[in-house]
Amino acid sequence: MGSKKIRRKRKQYKADFKARVALAAIKAERTINELAAHYEVYPNQITKWKKQALAALPEVFSGKIQSARRMTHWLHDLGCGVDEKRVRRLLRLMGLEAIYPMPKLSEGGPEHRKFPYLLRGLAIRRPNQVWAADITYLRLRHGFAYLVAIMDWYSRYVLSWDVSNTMEADFCAAVLEEALRLGPPEISNTDQGSQFTSEDYLGQLERAGVRISMDGRGRFLDNIMVERLWRTVKYEDVYLHEYETASDAQAGLSRYFPFYNEERYHKSLGYLTPAQVYRQGRGATAGMVY
Repeated sequence: MGSKKIRRKRKQYKADFKARVALAAIKAERTINELAAHYEVYPNQITKWKKQALAALPEVFSGKIQSARRMTHWLHDLGCGVDEKRVRRLLRLMGLEAIYPMPKLSEGGPEHRKFPYLLRGLAIRRPNQVWAADITYLRLRHGFAYLVAIMDWYSRYVLSWDVSNTMEADFCAAVLEEALRLGPPEISNTDQGSQFTSEDYLGQLERAGVRISMDGRGRFLDNIMVERLWRTVKYEDVYLHEYETASDAQAGLSRYFPFYNEERYHKSLGYLTPAQVYRQGRGATAGMVY
C-alpha cells in the first residue's frame, strides 16, 4: 500500500489578532519582516490584513472624521503615535477625502501605459520646468522600508517625500498629491515602475496638465538627479543613524530634508541652497542640457 500524504491543517487566526497585527503595520514602527517574526505569521499575510483594515475603516469612521488634524489628535489619545502627514495618506488611501468639486477624470487607457522620455536634449532653465520622482530602499537594522521623493530638477528642491513599510501605488500617489499643492510642473519624469504607472498617479498629472516623461528600462541615468539625491540622503543621514524602524527613519528624515532644502549649499547651484534657487529661479544650473 502506498503511503497516504497527510495535509497540514491551515492555521486560523482570530479577528482581534488580525486587527492588532494590521494596526501595527499601519503604525509602521516596525518593518513587515520584523512584524512577521514577532507575531509568527507570513509577511504576505500582514500585507493582506493591512489592506483589509484600510478598506474596512471608512465604514467604521464614516461621519466622525472632520479633518486629518483632528483624526491625528484622536489617534494620539488612543496611544497611536502617528503624525498628520501619515494620517492624510491613510485617509486618502481609505477614500476619506474632503468634499469639494473634483475635476472630471480623463479617459483611462490600458494598464501600465508607457510614455516617451522627454528630457533628452532639453535645456532645463527654470524651477517647475521638470520634476523627477523615484522610490528607493532604506536599509534598517532589522529589515527595510521605502522612501519616495519628488524633486524639482533645476533647483534640487525636494517638494514632497514619505516613508512606508510597504510599496503600494497609493503611497506614491499621495506624495504626488502633496507636491502638486505647490503648483504643477511642465514635465514630470519617473521610471516605469508600477507605482508611477498607476492610473491614480498618472491621472493626477493629466488633470494638472503635466506632460509625462518616463525613463527607458534599465537607464538609471535618465533620472540622474534623483539618483544623486538618494546618494546624498543615504550617506549624510541614513547610513550614519542606522534607523531601527520605519518610524525612526520618518522622524530622522523629517529633520534632514529641511536641512537639505534650506541650509545645505550645493556647488552645482553656485553655493546656494535648493530653496534659494527654487524660490528665486537662479543658480549655476541655468541652461543645462540633458
